[in-house]
Amino acid sequence: MGRRGGFPGGMPGNMNNLMKQAQKMQKQMEEATKELEEKEVTASAGGGAVEVTISGKKEVTKVKLAEEVVDPDDIEMLEDLIMAAVNEALRQIEEASQQSMSKITGGLGGGFPF
Repeated sequence: MGRRGGFPGGMPGNMNNLMKQAQKMQKQMEEATKELEEKEVTASAGGGAVEVTISGKKEVTKVKLAEEVVDPDDIEMLEDLIMAAVNEALRQIEEASQQSMSKITGGLGGGFPF
């Protein structure tokens, strides 16, 4: 008997394979996300006068200030240094996240909603 229609021929096998690949990728992404959440990065500003540690969950877990940077007459400088250190640590976490995900997706690009 001859084949009719589009799907009954080869498509179900391809769809099944695609679903397996998607499930594998999803599991890898869940594992990578868990690893990232456990990761911590520390960034500094002002030549190490301010150090900020941020978790992979993007939460500040530690702030370390050198005594000489705490100047009651120059609060603005301290605020700027803390902001710079936090932003650098967040950038590092984001970079680690992007590298981790691109390993899983094989550089497929941003076409995925995750």
